[in-house]
Amino acid sequence: MSRHPALLSAALLASSLLVARPAAAHKPSDSYLTLEPSARADLEVRWDIAVRDLDYAIGVDRDGDGAITWGEVRAARASIDAYAQSRLTVRRAALPCASSVLTPSRLVHHSDGAYVVLSFAMACSPQASAESSIDVDYRLLFDVDPQHRGIAQFTGSSRQTMIFDIDHPTARLAPGRPDPWRDLRTAIRSGVRHIWSGYDHLLFLLALMLPCMLRRTEAGTWEGVSGLRPAFRQIATVVTAFTLAHSLTLSLAALDLVRLPSRLVESLIAASVVTAAMNNLLPFTRTDGWVIAFALGLLHGFGFAGALTDAGLSGTRLVSTLFGFNVGVEIGQLAIVILFVPLAFASRNTLGYRRVMLFGGSGAIAMVSLVWLIQRAFV
Repeated sequence: MSRHPALLSAALLASSLLVARPAAAHKPSDSYLTLEPSARADLEVRWDIAVRDLDYAIGVDRDGDGAITWGEVRAARASIDAYAQSRLTVRRAALPCASSVLTPSRLVHHSDGAYVVLSFAMACSPQASAESSIDVDYRLLFDVDPQHRGIAQFTGSSRQTMIFDIDHPTARLAPGRPDPWRDLRTAIRSGVRHIWSGYDHLLFLLALMLPCMLRRTEAGTWEGVSGLRPAFRQIATVVTAFTLAHSLTLSLAALDLVRLPSRLVESLIAASVVTAAMNNLLPFTRTDGWVIAFALGLLHGFGFAGALTDAGLSGTRLVSTLFGFNVGVEIGQLAIVILFVPLAFASRNTLGYRRVMLFGGSGAIAMVSLVWLIQRAFV
């Protein structure tokens, strides 16, 4: 048996996290899909797919040097078109629409790097009318990246937003029957999924909550808090501060009032997780936990904003989506608190909580987030 259970636990937890989700070191994988009726076709489709995702799925980097050139993208154009079209099925009035390439592919830049823009024309059955329902089946990258999302917009008579993920790969559009609550429901679901799949955000919250079940004695040792109420009050204060901070910067970024480079934001988010975890191991500030949560939470709001700004939403749709996304994030956070508090409170006075959970857990969080910081800043 190891004489240092906290260090052993930290190493095991860090290893399992790194093996389980190496891709969590970066902004979640998203693609941006637009469906629009036009005079040239029943539907015109614009699809922005990250170059790095295409390379991961079909191997665009032919020479393997780690730098994907426009020449390599052009050389892989036929494979990219075939791969994308095989992952998207559109039906109108329950009848499949046939797709054909509309224009040559090109590159654009979103907040997290280069994207290939694919343009398709969709020819649907003559039996379908302009009011017929449209069924979209989206399967891009789900077989290689379960965290991938497709953010889609229908720009016809009733503008609608859809978010596809591995659990919700299909959606139905009813062009003649707009649903004012659809975008809000979609945004809430996306916010919940974002917080649960955003491992850096989860680890940051965990690092902030772990010491809330303990207090330092005058002798400098740790002991469990006296009751559930003060423990819950402290956690509620920390989570509320984090919520207010990331909601503020999320709104500023989504409304395009403040914009920071994605690489910088993701690096600083990883650094914030390292900071929160290390403060549990080697306290370097006596500042209240809620102050740390608010200050570092400002960074996380910019991270949440990436997908919203890249999706090109505006006006009331942006406001509705922003509100729903925030609500979804808070629902996800509340679920984490509800799971954490009873278990942590019941074990707060045990040696296992102080050594394994607080010190071992914080050490593991610091190790994992340090790896993310190096990857985001330098790789």
